[in-house]
Amino acid sequence: MEETIPATEAAQIPMQRGESLLETAVRYAEERHWDVFPGTWLEAVDGQQRCSCGNTLCDEPGAHPARADWATRATGSATVVRRMWQKQPNASVLLPTGRTFDAICVPESAGFLALARMERMELTLGPVTLTPARRMQFFVLPGAAAKVPDLVRKLGWSPASMDLEALGEGGYVAAPPTRYGSRGAVQWVCRPTPANRWLPDAEELISPLAYACGRDR
Repeated sequence: MEETIPATEAAQIPMQRGESLLETAVRYAEERHWDVFPGTWLEAVDGQQRCSCGNTLCDEPGAHPARADWATRATGSATVVRRMWQKQPNASVLLPTGRTFDAICVPESAGFLALARMERMELTLGPVTLTPARRMQFFVLPGAAAKVPDLVRKLGWSPASMDLEALGEGGYVAAPPTRYGSRGAVQWVCRPTPANRWLPDAEELISPLAYACGRDR
C-alpha cells in the first residue's frame, strides 16, 4: 500500500537508512511514545554473524531480549533509551506489546492478501512490519490478544487451525531496522505516520486477516 500523507509529515518518522539504532530507538520513544528496550546484537565470529546470546542455533539471532527482566527495562523515556543504547550501540530495537499496542501476526502471503482487501474496504491501518521470518505484524489497540480468539470463532473459523497470533502483555516485536542475523532486517510495510497515530481496534481488521489466513492454509 502506498503512503498518501504529505512528504513533510513523513519526514518526522524514523528512517530505516542513515540513522543509528540509538537514534531510531529514541525517535520511537519521542515521536510515537512507544516503550522500547535493547535486545541482543550480532557479533562477528570466524567471519560469521552470531547472536550475542552465544547460542549458535539461535532462532532469532540479534533480535530477542538479552535479559530475563526485559519487561521492567522497557521505557518511553528518551533519556533512558539513549543511555541504554550508548552502553551497547548495536543492540536490537525491541518493542513490548500489551502497552501502547498489541500486534496481530500472520504469514507474509496472508498479510499481503489482507492488505489488498483492507485497501478495497478503505480501512484505516496502523503501522505494519514484515520480518525476515516472513511474518507480518499489524499494530492494533491494546487488548487484542484477549479478544482475537473469540473474534475468529465468531467469523466461523477455528483459532487452532489458523496461522494467526495476537501478541499482547508479555510479548514483544522487533522494530525496524533490527536485523535477524544474515536473514535481513525488519521492514515497515506501513510506516508509522501522523495519519496512523491512532491505532485501529482488532475488530476492524480481524475479518480480512482471518479470511486471508483461511485462504492461505
